[in-house]
Amino acid sequence: MTISSGARSRAVLASLGTLGLALAAASPASAAGGTPITPTQLFNGYRHCSTDADRPTFLWGRQGLVAEGIPGTTDASDTTPLTARFQLWPVADPTQITTVTRERAVPGFEATVNLPAEALSDGQTYAWRAQTVAGSAASDWSAPCYVTVDDSGPAHAPTVSSPNYPPDVWNQGGTPVRLTLDAGGADDVTGYEFTWHQDLPVIGTDIGDHGVPQPVDPYDDARYFVRADRLGGPATLDLVPPGGAGLMTLTVRSLDRAYNGSATTDYTFRVSSTAPTVTPAVPSPEFGRPTGFTLRPDPALQSVSPVVAYSVQTVGGQNDRTVDVTAAADGTAKVRLALDGTYGESLRVTSRSADGWVSDAASWSIGYDTTPTVTSDVYPENGSGGGTGVPGTFTFAPKVKGVASYTYSFDGDPEVTVPAGAHHSARVSWAPSANGFSYLTVRATTRSGVELASCDYYFTVN
Repeated sequence: MTISSGARSRAVLASLGTLGLALAAASPASAAGGTPITPTQLFNGYRHCSTDADRPTFLWGRQGLVAEGIPGTTDASDTTPLTARFQLWPVADPTQITTVTRERAVPGFEATVNLPAEALSDGQTYAWRAQTVAGSAASDWSAPCYVTVDDSGPAHAPTVSSPNYPPDVWNQGGTPVRLTLDAGGADDVTGYEFTWHQDLPVIGTDIGDHGVPQPVDPYDDARYFVRADRLGGPATLDLVPPGGAGLMTLTVRSLDRAYNGSATTDYTFRVSSTAPTVTPAVPSPEFGRPTGFTLRPDPALQSVSPVVAYSVQTVGGQNDRTVDVTAAADGTAKVRLALDGTYGESLRVTSRSADGWVSDAASWSIGYDTTPTVTSDVYPENGSGGGTGVPGTFTFAPKVKGVASYTYSFDGDPEVTVPAGAHHSARVSWAPSANGFSYLTVRATTRSGVELASCDYYFTVN
């Protein structure tokens, strides 16, 4: 289970499957058998509790503040429900105490409460603590956790600039984009969130066993986050854009200490094509026959970012696949493929450079006519002949190599399969039972079991 965090993306942990099972098994008694112990595993806003008054956790509080801890007693085997009591007060006035309780809390599981939003003010620092209550007995209070409420995102959208990929010209691709992200005057920025896609990722926290949050530092994920070099300061990063050419857009927002986000900034720039070239060993490779292809890097790309490998994707074949090919020192590579698409097949090839740059795709394609050729001595195609009960011979011949059999049907009757003979052709005899319009449908099958395209043969019976 994952709980989202960050401004306007808070959720309260209402239930857990394991918690529900434990409640169902718990005794209805109001007092536990052991002595209450101080709650452990304290979290606020699904982030770690800070017991340092000088280093509070910054959290959004407009919908209240989620606080939690695990209550228990000295008798670890006792599952009698307990009460978890929480107290909140502003550090500036410790006499203004707000108390919230969680009744029937399960020993050994996180007991969660929502410290009310009306007790919180933006910009103020608060302390809270937790206590286990069992009947008339109560544990010692936990050490205070310190929280500063931050309900406002950074006041300004970040600025984004790049010295090697300026926005108003076509840029040669191949090297990572050097980007400088600046807070734009917002002094509470701890870092930046970015994406090449339309939606920025949500900052979340996984919930582990016994309901214990497992918070992580989002800045550890270099795919989407970068830490500012100081509070309110800039950040510099090198990114390889997604494969392709043309317009590239990076969306960026600033994050404050509560992970509230600023307005976003889009940085758009242009990248020239870096696609490789694909050349077959013969101009028109035969259907199903292995053919060599030579892959060559874009010369401009090779000069700034030598190609080390290619990804070759086949499209339209019997078993589409992706083949990775290692490049030689000069950036070229060779690959051998058997193309067996019933109507044709295409290749989509991208190159990858040593610095991680992935080119836009080069395309190569070929069309195949794999329908059989059909002729008849009595019933010519799109013509008339014969008559009711007059047999005619129909000859099937292949347009591709390796045909093993033919499957045919006259006028929608059940299909019949006949083996291919000499020169991979076949002959069948058929006599119509009525005059008028008739048709024959026939397709070939190769030795490897590939069913080829079907042919419709029309004629009229006299």
